[in-house]
Amino acid sequence: MSFEEELEELESAEDFLQYFELDYDQSVVHVNRLHILQRFHDYLSKAADIPEDAEQKKALYNQFLQQAYQDFVDSDAQTEKVFKVFKDTEPQTAFVALKDISL
Repeated sequence: MSFEEELEELESAEDFLQYFELDYDQSVVHVNRLHILQRFHDYLSKAADIPEDAEQKKALYNQFLQQAYQDFVDSDAQTEKVFKVFKDTEPQTAFVALKDISL
């Protein structure tokens, strides 16, 4: 199987961490699994050059996953603001004209 095919088989944050042979604290992953995977994806999306060589690519992915995991060891989801719900901290207001309210 190719590197990409192996990645397609991974389903959970734990699967990714185990595949890349990274040590992790289950309590950190349990609370932040989606945040870690999203941050990992964000790091990959922002990468300027992804190597073609499978071993180099795997090393880079390993580095990004380790960094994503570490972000949530050192911080928390609210501070890291990975998802839109945490970025939208300002109260949202909407205007409804009085004539648009029907009784």
